[in-house]
Amino acid sequence: MLFNPTSLLGDNGPLRRITILLILTSLGLMSAACSQHDDETALQHASKHLDPSYVCPMHPQIVQQQKASCPICGMDLVKQKPIASKDPLPEIKLNTELVQKMGIRTASVEQGKLWKYIKTVGYVAYNERRLSKVNARTYGWVENLGVRTLGRKVVKGQLLMELYSPDFLKTQKEFIDAQKKDKSSTLRKYGARQESVPSRDYLRYLQISESTANEIARTGKPKHRIPIYSPQHGTVIRHEVKKHMYVGPGYPMFVIADLTSVWVEVDIYEHQLNWIELGLPTEIEVDALPGQRFKGQLTYIYPELDPRTRTLKVRLLVNNPDLKLKPNMFAQVRIYGGPKKEVLKIPREALIVTGERESVILDMGKGKFKPVDVTSGMRSQGEVEILKGLKKGQKIVVSGQFLIDSEANLQASFRRLGN
Repeated sequence: MLFNPTSLLGDNGPLRRITILLILTSLGLMSAACSQHDDETALQHASKHLDPSYVCPMHPQIVQQQKASCPICGMDLVKQKPIASKDPLPEIKLNTELVQKMGIRTASVEQGKLWKYIKTVGYVAYNERRLSKVNARTYGWVENLGVRTLGRKVVKGQLLMELYSPDFLKTQKEFIDAQKKDKSSTLRKYGARQESVPSRDYLRYLQISESTANEIARTGKPKHRIPIYSPQHGTVIRHEVKKHMYVGPGYPMFVIADLTSVWVEVDIYEHQLNWIELGLPTEIEVDALPGQRFKGQLTYIYPELDPRTRTLKVRLLVNNPDLKLKPNMFAQVRIYGGPKKEVLKIPREALIVTGERESVILDMGKGKFKPVDVTSGMRSQGEVEILKGLKKGQKIVVSGQFLIDSEANLQASFRRLGN
């Protein structure tokens, strides 16, 4: 039973007329045909589309709304009625000329490997496991500053500075006195001197080396300054002391970083989380060094997502023996997660995503095309996994599919109105 537009013109005819006009506008039916007939109402226009059309059997592109003859071959036009179908979207038939004008290209549904490949960005950061902080352990004045500027490269054991400390002198005197006499106030021989006394433990806390402590015990002469040495090779990235400056316990004097290895922190999108695991190989590029790639490894996955960006941060460890990578550099990162085998896949450009619906245009042959709903899986390197809706070897449209999909939706809308 065909839809009769005039049935809507009842008691609330104007209100119903506006409603129908809005529906037709949303469906894209207010086209050039309306502009050709300025006096034609929206309801008349819809009624015309719902009436049977007349088409030439020899030239299907000739369509009229009333009985007539074909202007090409002269044959009488034949009435064409909508074909009932249970499918939500109808087939679309296009002639060869129109297919060429629309630039329609097709591809086959393939079965094979789909690589778990993540391309993202991040920033170079210090390897915190190779950072050493040098803090003051007692009160004193900075003297004999060996490293005076920020950014200096140092080696392990290099003298950074010396600290004059009254507490250090007092502790040395107590340590020397403890070595001279036993509990009976008898002088000890050098080989029988005590090792575990409170003053000796305090010297260890001040990071006085065992050889220096033994020298103090042997000679009986105290040192006037505490020598402070670099705990590792690296670069001084924080320098907070000046000569004759007074410092106290816990004051941060130096931070030394070993840049022969760095971290790169990157963000992974939520739909890629099941691809990542510890130990995956990575490649890093930076704009400052075009053409150079640095190998890395995924070593840490942070425990929670960023609630604003819906991404998860992961950490890569990258060797940097030539010190070319600098902290805070912007990095382009590739993470290789391995292949997923025997999957159906199509080109990414063939997939139509509209809201909750995913579909492709199936090439049925002989100029016939049909929208098909599908369920997609992982996406990688311009390809999409198809979990449901297609079979291997089927042909799909990869260019011009949006026009066909729009036409199919338009015809489906008229079919719903006709029912």
